[in-house]
Amino acid sequence: MFRRALVFVVVILLGMGSWVSNSQGENYPTRPIEILCPYSAGSSVDIMIRLVADIAQKYLGQPMVVINKPGASGTIAAAEIISSKADGYKLVELTNLFFATTTKTQKVPFNINDLEPLVYFIELKHGFSIKGDSLWKNLNDLMEYARKNPGKLKWAHVGRGGPQHLYGTLMFRKAGVETIDVPYKGSPEQIAAVLGGHVDASVSTYGPVKDLLKTGRLRYLAVFSNKRYSDPPDIPCVTELGFQEAGELPTLFGLCIHKNTSEEIKRTLIETFRKTYETPEFKKGIEKLGEEPRFGGPELMKEAINKSEKVGVPILKELGLYVEQK
Repeated sequence: MFRRALVFVVVILLGMGSWVSNSQGENYPTRPIEILCPYSAGSSVDIMIRLVADIAQKYLGQPMVVINKPGASGTIAAAEIISSKADGYKLVELTNLFFATTTKTQKVPFNINDLEPLVYFIELKHGFSIKGDSLWKNLNDLMEYARKNPGKLKWAHVGRGGPQHLYGTLMFRKAGVETIDVPYKGSPEQIAAVLGGHVDASVSTYGPVKDLLKTGRLRYLAVFSNKRYSDPPDIPCVTELGFQEAGELPTLFGLCIHKNTSEEIKRTLIETFRKTYETPEFKKGIEKLGEEPRFGGPELMKEAINKSEKVGVPILKELGLYVEQK
């Protein structure tokens, strides 16, 4: 009799637990949601995610609070998500390349599979820039100089193993030229180096240089994509110039969550972010930033990660930057 009663109580408790879980998913959210941004305040991607937060909270009925947590190329912010409760109240802004290449260049103190991509909102534009008064009129002119002067062409990026470094390396390897890559702390130092003549060229994100491009102080010779952009206009993409691999590493920015978060909460967030992306307010804000609006759900983000791994990991290994995870 006692055993039957015990079994009955256990069944009731399990049922209540399931009901509570479902209830939490249905009522979510009931308090503010945090978004960790692994980049400095005022950067293009910081502005982008704050725009997302401002619009999305109108659909969710709760504030979305952006917290800047830079460091270790996103690893610090990602680790906080994984160590937090999987209840949907903490998200992190990351890229497909964080999964595909960044976590392959450092010892990561967690299992990357404990993070699950939800959506992406933009493709961060990168281009190959030179001074506006340079004698090189196009990318072919620059490559001809590099071939005739091996080891003399200097180009800037913001960190070995990062997207900009990989874009330039893939392009120059394909061209078969020897160059010197020079890492800088950030975009301001990188831009100053080109304008000051300390380096010949730079792989630059579009946002920080777009005004300089419009005034003619800098020029883009190509954009690192498999298609041309409407902004900046009339700039060839590296794919059409014969550098296909360099055009197959898009930098897609979006949001990730702890993988153990309930499916109900994930669906709520994905649908909210889809609505956010479709608003005129979001499109206008991204246009002002100069970035490329692109939306994709979990499956498309995972597909982008897999494709980027196939291109990025071999070059990381070739450069001696690949780090095995235990």
